[in-house]
Amino acid sequence: METEIKNVSRSIAFVGFVIGCIENDKGAAAALRRADNPSMEYQSWEYLARWRINLEKPNQCLPFGLIAAAIVKGKIRKNGSLGIGEAIARCYPKGNNSDQAKSKLRRLLACDTVSEVCSILRPLLRLIEAKCNRVLNYARLLDDIFYFESDSLRTKAKWAQSFYRTDVNEEVSP
Repeated sequence: METEIKNVSRSIAFVGFVIGCIENDKGAAAALRRADNPSMEYQSWEYLARWRINLEKPNQCLPFGLIAAAIVKGKIRKNGSLGIGEAIARCYPKGNNSDQAKSKLRRLLACDTVSEVCSILRPLLRLIEAKCNRVLNYARLLDDIFYFESDSLRTKAKWAQSFYRTDVNEEVSP
């Protein structure tokens, strides 16, 4: 069992922890629900600090708080498989041909900092929860945000590819 836990990524384990709080610890879930609210985030610090998240560093605290709050608010029962780009496209009937969807993706891709990404993602995650019938891969999104500043081009490319994804059986011309 310990070997399995060591092999699980921190993000997957954190998402599992938050999902467990929804089911088993209503007090923790209530505190984590507030983790993305700057005036109330301190209520979640007890739980974030247990994950060795440096609360003095927004680049660490903001991504974990954002994801925790989104999972609790959405009452997520299981981590999904959907990438953020694909999720944005699925919120609109025209998918990635929707001007609104393209606009939301462009705004996300224009971000330069983790703080800005979290600020843009907050309402996007609510939109996805309300309009998309599939669940995000919150662990992957957490990794993407957490490492955004060290490799933003790769992260942005991944998000754009997820949005503009073509059928896997379709050949893509260079």
